[in-house]
Amino acid sequence: MKITPQTIAEAWQQVAERHGLEGEVGVPLIVGTDDALEEWAEGEEGVGLCLMVDEGGAVRGYMGGYQDSFVTRDLEQVLYLIAEAAMRGRGGTLEEVAEALDRIEPAWGRRFRSGGLDDTGPVEACGRDPLEGLAWMAGLWREQDPYTTLAFFRAAPGESVDAEELALLYGADPAQVAAGTRLKDLKAVNGGRDHWDRQWQSCCFGQVGEWTFLLHHETPPGSFADKEAYAALGIRESVWLTATMAKAIYTFDYVRDGRRIADDEQGVIELIWYDRGRAPYQRGGPLDFLNRAVRRAELDHPELSEFELYFHALEESLGLSLPRRVFAEGEVRAAYWAGE
Repeated sequence: MKITPQTIAEAWQQVAERHGLEGEVGVPLIVGTDDALEEWAEGEEGVGLCLMVDEGGAVRGYMGGYQDSFVTRDLEQVLYLIAEAAMRGRGGTLEEVAEALDRIEPAWGRRFRSGGLDDTGPVEACGRDPLEGLAWMAGLWREQDPYTTLAFFRAAPGESVDAEELALLYGADPAQVAAGTRLKDLKAVNGGRDHWDRQWQSCCFGQVGEWTFLLHHETPPGSFADKEAYAALGIRESVWLTATMAKAIYTFDYVRDGRRIADDEQGVIELIWYDRGRAPYQRGGPLDFLNRAVRRAELDHPELSEFELYFHALEESLGLSLPRRVFAEGEVRAAYWAGE
């Protein structure tokens, strides 16, 4: 069945009547053109949910301004998303939002808790301390400590990216790499004063699970190295987290098989857009797996900050990790850039 503004209004009216929502939750504004969407976004009414239905029956949802929240041709999903936006707009905790959706349709409560667009059934709670995983780094990273850029690299299943070769390719001092230099070794020279002056010319590297990490400031001298040498490392996926504290810019960039994974081929994504309780990426889009992981993190660990939640979601969905103890004790491999 082709979706039209009329079919949405009629279907929502049935939901509202069945669950006593008449007069409480109405159909959101539905527009048919970009001009009408722009007028809504720039006016006083440019808050909440707005739907745009195209001639082919695809429905796009926008949450405040131009933020594209979802695209679907499934009427039931449209109804769920109207209800979700309405219940979330009431305020309260995320569990209270889920319980309100439970009362409308039990499947909708489960769907909200899973963070997806379909009812995937009950989801098990995390059951562990997220600050023992990647999330321990989130607060420090916002202050560019210990490094501005957290880069992760993964090869094909069953293979790995050699951490030493990666560091050398990006410009690490070959002598220090060969000697197995640790961060504590760099800090031990001259009571740490030398490293204080040179830390911006250093890097840390290693491997945890399937991912090899390289942490650094600014642009490494070998960033534009021989493409053949880079290809020889067997890198299939990379994740880049970059903090620019002075400008409050924090970005996430995920590349797989040479292609950036993002909504509608958008560029590097700023994490500043993430807001607790809202899906940071397009629902059903290429990064929807992160939407699901973020929602579970929010429900399982409401005590965490937004950046800690996001880092925990990256660990749960992609398996990223950094060894907290190894960094705390300075045992992580480290080197200065060659010639610096």
